[in-house]
Amino acid sequence: MAEERAKGRGVRTGTPRPRRSGAARRRSRETRLTRVSRSRSVVAATTGLLGLSSAKRAAILAVVVCALALTVSVPLRNYVAQRQELAAVSEQQQALAAQVDELTRERARLSDPAEIIAQARSRLGYVMPGEVPYVVQLPPAAGPGPAADADNGVPWYRDLWREVVEGTA
Repeated sequence: MAEERAKGRGVRTGTPRPRRSGAARRRSRETRLTRVSRSRSVVAATTGLLGLSSAKRAAILAVVVCALALTVSVPLRNYVAQRQELAAVSEQQQALAAQVDELTRERARLSDPAEIIAQARSRLGYVMPGEVPYVVQLPPAAGPGPAADADNGVPWYRDLWREVVEGTA
């Protein structure tokens, strides 16, 4: 019985085997290869991918997913930051373009000699040669003066405090 087992495994024993023809040898070799590959495929199917348990496969998958997430996160963060910066710069560019338009209109308005003369008269008080300028000063509003407050007999600091609290001048 031990000899039969040894023969099945391909181990030589002391007794010689009968010689087989070339075709018989090839068939026995093919059957041994298919038996071995079948047994390995059954083992691979039962133990999982590459002989790893499902917990190890899950851990490897988690590590790979984390590595991919970290690999993608930095460029994604840079992309988002650049998009925000681009939006801010575009908004600033639009504001500057509006300001340029406004200043262009004002320059065109001030290039008119009539506008320059009007601005000089109103802002600076200039007059044309031969004109006589008049300045009209209106009298102050009628009301109780400082002499009326002195007659009340109230000290000045109380009047000051009252004006601060009430907001009247």
